[in-house]
Amino acid sequence: MPCDLRRLKPCRGQEQRKPTSQCQAIAENVPNVTFASFSNDAPLTPAVSEGEDVKFTFLGHSTFEIESPGGIVIATDYNGWYRPATMPDVVTMNKAHPTHYTLTPDPAIKHVLHGWSDVPGEKADVDLVVGDAYIRNVPTDIRFSYGLGGSQENGNSIFIFEIAGLCIGHLGHLHYELTDAHYSEIGRLDVVMVPVDGGLTMGADSMSRVIKRLRSSLILPMHRRGPPVEAFVSMFGKDFDVANAPDDSITVSMRTLPKKPLIYVLKGVQ
Repeated sequence: MPCDLRRLKPCRGQEQRKPTSQCQAIAENVPNVTFASFSNDAPLTPAVSEGEDVKFTFLGHSTFEIESPGGIVIATDYNGWYRPATMPDVVTMNKAHPTHYTLTPDPAIKHVLHGWSDVPGEKADVDLVVGDAYIRNVPTDIRFSYGLGGSQENGNSIFIFEIAGLCIGHLGHLHYELTDAHYSEIGRLDVVMVPVDGGLTMGADSMSRVIKRLRSSLILPMHRRGPPVEAFVSMFGKDFDVANAPDDSITVSMRTLPKKPLIYVLKGVQ
């Protein structure tokens, strides 16, 4: 079988290369850095040319279906309840809460990516190329559930998907504000999926500070429990646009990202 480094097939007598991130910052641990997204003056409309569109569909809670131009289907925070119409090639999971993962996924799913490590004291380490999608993770700590107090180190992963030039981040069950080291490790995010529950993860004020620093072009709220989305949206000023979507999906590309950061509330989150 011929080797294919892009698809992670090892070459005989040749060490496999680690994928290179196009979104990660070159400088490490840069204090107070803000990474600019590659946006332009184009309105948020579907692209015309083929091979650059990425489609996002909100399935429920914190599960999105992401479809790449090459037809790779990814389901985020997959718990087995919210499923894409077609079998996903990749599912990512978060161990913070039962609604964010399942230990019994469909065996037909080729790539099941955990946001935690099964080895005590170690971090989850994801560096995977599947078709035209490169997937990596940035671990963060989480609070213990059920009022036990304390923190579990590296119990959450921010999954990052690099597809068609877009840098896409899913914050998972984020419990603490990010550090300078986290921002450096994440790099640029053009699209970010953010929990807006107002307390099960972080309060709206803390979460808004994270989003303002990331300064992504497109912000997709998720994980809404309790307070309305407006409680989260109210934390942003004139530097951000806000729109309610007519349906549960949106298709974007590098050239159709909004120039001004847009909080886009998909149907089902409202």
